[in-house]
Amino acid sequence: MQKAQISGRERAYRHLRETVLVDPAVQGTFLNEVDLAQDIGVSRTPVREALLLLVSEGLVEMVPKRGAYVPPLSGRQIRELMELRELLERHSASVTLAQGTVPLDAMRAALAEQERLLAAGPCDAQDFIEWDRQFHQSLVDAAGNELIARTYAGLRTRQVRVGVAALFRAADRQRSVCVEHGRIVDALDSGDEAAAHEAISEHLRITLQLFLQA
Repeated sequence: MQKAQISGRERAYRHLRETVLVDPAVQGTFLNEVDLAQDIGVSRTPVREALLLLVSEGLVEMVPKRGAYVPPLSGRQIRELMELRELLERHSASVTLAQGTVPLDAMRAALAEQERLLAAGPCDAQDFIEWDRQFHQSLVDAAGNELIARTYAGLRTRQVRVGVAALFRAADRQRSVCVEHGRIVDALDSGDEAAAHEAISEHLRITLQLFLQA
């Protein structure tokens, strides 16, 4: 009985993190626990437990007599997210270059998928951003620090939320992302640490500016 309960909570948690909370349409709205339970195929108890976990992560707020609220990310939260990403990604670039473990094949494969989606058009924003996340995660994973890798992976929901929204803040942003990713790969391939740092910082800076200007 306990095992099934944990399984239901985990299913609810993953569904909320990976599907519901990354949808721009739910930002600033209240979630319906009954509808969520029906969509996931569990009772309301696992859904409530999953929501409480998300509250502890700062992704959901429980409002008395109203339920679970999904607060929009503030400018400050987005700045902090980009600052943390920059620190972790630049560090990972330095470590992988020093170790000779830069995951060029994985990064190029993710970039190729983004370009494929863009060429096929119309491009699904969430699919595009999921490959974006994998592009960056592969670099962080290759540094070989499990704690850093888990920390970065824990940013997934926020990354996808920001990334999907950013695609609608500027014309042809998807194509620009591919160009920026190409610069990161080229810098890493050449072994130029300073250029890799600058390419990573510029890529994140542009995304942040799109929000601050909106």
